[in-house]
Amino acid sequence: MLKTGITLLMMTGYAVASTGAGEGGTDIVERTINFLIFAGILYYLLAEPVKGFFTGRTAGIAADLEKVQEKLRDSKAAKEAALADVEEAHKFSTQLHENAKKENAIIKDKIMAQCESDIENIIRQHESLMDLEQRKMVRDTVSDIMGELLSEESAGFDKEMMAKIIMKKVA
Repeated sequence: MLKTGITLLMMTGYAVASTGAGEGGTDIVERTINFLIFAGILYYLLAEPVKGFFTGRTAGIAADLEKVQEKLRDSKAAKEAALADVEEAHKFSTQLHENAKKENAIIKDKIMAQCESDIENIIRQHESLMDLEQRKMVRDTVSDIMGELLSEESAGFDKEMMAKIIMKKVA
């Protein structure tokens, strides 16, 4: 009904506007009325869709802004978590480094103790081998001397002869 009324007013405005020009007067009042009617009709027809568009646009922008804010909060939380992980990893690496130093010292001490023990064993074995070889050499020398003395036909065992034989074997 309102649309019909507006359309009727527009038609009357056109009718009134067209008559003023023929008389030679100015039709500014009629044209102004026609413009106001036209503007009213445009406002009536376009006001709600334009308001709806801008309201929807505002809501969309607000939703996008909220999404961006949420992502920003999430990224800040992730950054804090990453920094905490880095700090924890740094502490772990420091502790691991200290443990490695301690284990290194323990292993070094064990190896040094084992080496010292091995060296002592080698020295003892060497001394026992030297003692054994010395006894073996003395035994061989004595048996050689006794063999020569017994094999000689001389009946006299004087000191000079014994000394010569011993010197001969030792040299």
